[in-house]
Amino acid sequence: MVRSLRSVKNIFGKKVLVRVDTNVPIKDGRILDDTRIRAIIPTLQFLIKKKAKIIIIAHLGRPEGVVVPNLTLDPIAVRLGQLLKRHIEKIPSEDWKKSSGIFKMVQTMIEVMKPGQLVMLDNIRFSPDETNNKGNLAKQLASLADFFVQDGFSVCHRADASVLGIAKLLPSYAGLLLVNELQGLDKIFHASPQRFLVILGGAKMETKLPVLKKFLKISGNIVVGGGIANTILAARGYDVGASLVDKNLFATAKRLARNKKIVMPHDVVVGNKEGTSWRIVTVDSKPHGLCEKDEAILDIGPATITLVRNYIDKAKTLVWNGALGYFEQQPYDEGTFAVARAIAQRQQKGIFSVVGGGETVEVIQELNLSKKFGLVSTGGGAMLEFLAGNKLPGIKVLEHKR
Repeated sequence: MVRSLRSVKNIFGKKVLVRVDTNVPIKDGRILDDTRIRAIIPTLQFLIKKKAKIIIIAHLGRPEGVVVPNLTLDPIAVRLGQLLKRHIEKIPSEDWKKSSGIFKMVQTMIEVMKPGQLVMLDNIRFSPDETNNKGNLAKQLASLADFFVQDGFSVCHRADASVLGIAKLLPSYAGLLLVNELQGLDKIFHASPQRFLVILGGAKMETKLPVLKKFLKISGNIVVGGGIANTILAARGYDVGASLVDKNLFATAKRLARNKKIVMPHDVVVGNKEGTSWRIVTVDSKPHGLCEKDEAILDIGPATITLVRNYIDKAKTLVWNGALGYFEQQPYDEGTFAVARAIAQRQQKGIFSVVGGGETVEVIQELNLSKKFGLVSTGGGAMLEFLAGNKLPGIKVLEHKR
């Protein structure tokens, strides 16, 4: 098990590096969804109360080692300050161009900081040395602090400087959010297979394949939708028109189709992406044409929604990752929204549900259902890799004794 921040006995006046995930949607400088920012508040409040000097490390988007003006963390720092009700000093992004400058600036700030104050470095991914822990970035960051706190579960599958590199150089602990995520996900591995339901959707089958194989061993049934279902249908010989499929995985898809644990759609909604032309098509047992050439499968149909609800009603443990259709466009949001509501209702009757993945979390935020699930994971790829049984670099390094 990872070592929790709560196990640290003497924090007063200590300099603490905190890695968080603030990768939130922003448009024209306005934050559209601050869920991930709110999620890190408990850890920061804990450190503020303990009178630590807090240095926040975070990222936004994928600037790939260069300064991108619209990916600076200025709006993040402002919003975080509002939630914490205190000022957060933000280091200017231009200083990443000369790494020595940024560390001299931070060291100067730390010297005059009072216990309980915070400073935020700009987008760590502006540094070309962040990805895969290159150069001296980890050493430079580690020189700023007495210990390190990892509270960004969504980046723990990466072996980056601010994830793995620092943790190798400083006494390191899991933040409150990370501990909560790991405890929730750990319950999945102790679930009874007979009443363990998995729902997998999303655009790409490739990212879901490892966890799907893992779940086939430990779950009761796996409901599939989105690109996974499309690929299986296409591999079996159904004409899916312009639907999103992964042709490279047809051989794997055919094998999965023969597994009785896999629950496929009984009907689908096909149409154009604009939602101006659509129809419901029954998926017969023998391959046939589901779409015209210019049509695509964009949602599960009403019979499938009823089927999935029945599986949810019988479940005791549930994992959901990935939308079941093109929910951004009406009327293709009905399937995904119906499943979200069904899980939320079942949660009140004793089910333990875990929901993760960017678009899945976006759905439950839109429906205002966040508090109706057992665990809303901030991790997408990290959650899938963890549930697939892979050792995440950012987690494994926290398990070592010092």
